[in-house]
Amino acid sequence: MEKFLFNDLSDADLNIDAVYKGNRNGNAGDDPLNRLLGVSVQGGFRVLGSRDNPRMIVLTTSMSDPEWPDDLDHETGVFTYFGDNKKPGREIHETPRYGNILLRNMFEALHSGERQLIPPIFVFSKAAEYRDMVFKGLVVPGVDGLSSMDDLVAVWKTTKNQRFQNYQAKFTVLDVPTITRKWINSLRANHNLEAEAPQAWIDWRKTGFSRPLKAVRSLEIRTKEEQLPAIEGISLINVILEKYSKDPYAFEKCAAEIVRLFLGESVVSIDLTRSVRDGGRDAVGKFLIGRKTSSVLVEFAMEAKCYSSKNSVGVKELSRLISRLRHRQFGILVTTSWVNSQAYKEIKEDGHPIVIISGSDIVRIFVEKGFSSAQTLLSWLQRLDQKSV
Repeated sequence: MEKFLFNDLSDADLNIDAVYKGNRNGNAGDDPLNRLLGVSVQGGFRVLGSRDNPRMIVLTTSMSDPEWPDDLDHETGVFTYFGDNKKPGREIHETPRYGNILLRNMFEALHSGERQLIPPIFVFSKAAEYRDMVFKGLVVPGVDGLSSMDDLVAVWKTTKNQRFQNYQAKFTVLDVPTITRKWINSLRANHNLEAEAPQAWIDWRKTGFSRPLKAVRSLEIRTKEEQLPAIEGISLINVILEKYSKDPYAFEKCAAEIVRLFLGESVVSIDLTRSVRDGGRDAVGKFLIGRKTSSVLVEFAMEAKCYSSKNSVGVKELSRLISRLRHRQFGILVTTSWVNSQAYKEIKEDGHPIVIISGSDIVRIFVEKGFSSAQTLLSWLQRLDQKSV
């Protein structure tokens, strides 16, 4: 990664995925964003200017909060960000740093066509060391093709039996590899926002259409580390392993429900097959593409593997699923563990239509659906026991 030292930050450009080093004095003044951009030294939301008239907004994230899983999809350029009302006891907009008010205002301006009221928005994630930050991109609110009902959503959470709301916002990362120091200095001097601005941002302001930064993998083979959950999510996987330790076949019902959560309402049906004569498939289902009379049904086969992280899914298990796929079917593998590199590589290189839902994916799905603690997940699994798939 490209790195900028703390003493050089006042003259630095912003480059995608570059690291901006903080100082090492051990206090709040070590934060690099104040020196780099002139914003405050704390908080997820940093503002240059006032709440009602910001000249620049900086969103910061750890990308590792299991309760509020901010996420950047590099392949689509979509950035998902949660607001700052993360504890019960307050109304959604009553936050100390008024972050949710900023979200509300920018999306209201977007939907009313007043994009000129929306300032530049920069995203930074925490790096591995001290207060260092990584620049993730210049973003704009909304996603092409996503309606005004879906790009900013107030979601409910329950903590200690108290319900409260927070925002989930969708942004698009623009195809801008470098933010020049000239534009940063212009923003800090309160000049015209478009002076020295990148063309992609100016075009979005004028037309409302964004040009996302998409980084498609040449070969989508995830590593073991990418497939397994982070430390914060291991407890959720352990709940599943403990519940189904004596009867791994019972996990098939759970896996089928995970597929429903993952694919959404387009899953028309999932039927579990017999554990003895399942023909290599733990379930078969139908997935709806399109809407109403213009839709088509596509069949899929699902296989479930309730393994600990010590055991991977290998070529043998995946070959079993692949060999049973009929023409125009796709497969789904659901595992609490991971797929080893050889099996993963064969799937991708041979172009097999297999969706892999690994341990990290399962945790992400559960957290997004509100099952972010061992207690809430166990309650969900117990309710699932009473449900017919």
